[in-house]
Amino acid sequence: MNLESYIQSLFVQKDEELEKITDSLLQAGMPTISVSPESGKLLTLLVKISGAQNLLEIGALGGYSGICLLRGDDIANLTSLELHETYADMAKQHVEEAGFKDRVRYKIGPALDSLKQLKRDRITYDFFFIDADKGNYVNYLDYCIQLASPGALIIADNTLWGGEVLNEHTENKDTKALQTYNRKVADHPQLESLLVPLGDGLTIARLKSK
Repeated sequence: MNLESYIQSLFVQKDEELEKITDSLLQAGMPTISVSPESGKLLTLLVKISGAQNLLEIGALGGYSGICLLRGDDIANLTSLELHETYADMAKQHVEEAGFKDRVRYKIGPALDSLKQLKRDRITYDFFFIDADKGNYVNYLDYCIQLASPGALIIADNTLWGGEVLNEHTENKDTKALQTYNRKVADHPQLESLLVPLGDGLTIARLKSK
């Protein structure tokens, strides 16, 4: 048994709703790159602990992370940014079947365009989850900080990238983008942060009170 299996065997119970999402992605020929079960549980716990109620995720895919986020608070609302309409449609179906109808709004198109509009609308959030194209992680972080309420949490997935972020000589664009993201979060004067080696890595940051 490896470390991941050990954690899952103790702390993650069988979850038919979330397993159904993975099955649906496989059947539709879509990428099965949702957060790991243990990462999803941590997202739920972080929403509960923080008391966050206005949530934003960048990257909906099949709705796996959206359900995990909404499980954290009975009155939380989620804005989900998704490039592909087919992904958003699947996510919406799964989220509604999980009992969260009318608690998510989807914005379709390039996430940077949606973030620019949210900034123009002066909407703020107290919890962010980034799980989309790695090359824009730093840009997404900049917008999240601008849209964040004091004390907001900003979580990014895949920040270990299968351990590739340890390779100082990498030429892979995604790996280099994630290395840059982790360094920026670690050094950012407005953030207090830590990379948690759970799943494929979750970098957790908190916006300091202004």
